[in-house]
Amino acid sequence: MAGYLIKDTTREEREQIVAESLGYMEANCDGCSSGLAEMYQAYIDGEKELRDINMEFHAGYVSGEEVPGCRSCPM
Repeated sequence: MAGYLIKDTTREEREQIVAESLGYMEANCDGCSSGLAEMYQAYIDGEKELRDINMEFHAGYVSGEEVPGCRSCPM
């Protein structure tokens, strides 16, 4: 695999990248894994790069403000 950019990967490769990165968390779900998997759907669909998704996720922590569409962990 050449890289992680959308232009360098197929949909199947992006699905594998996300699954491996999350460590197949379905098996030991603590209530948060489904939200993480959903967060990366735009990357799998070829709509957003990983760096953009991660920056948006971390923006709420840096600014201290709630990011629209993000929910807090119930655990």
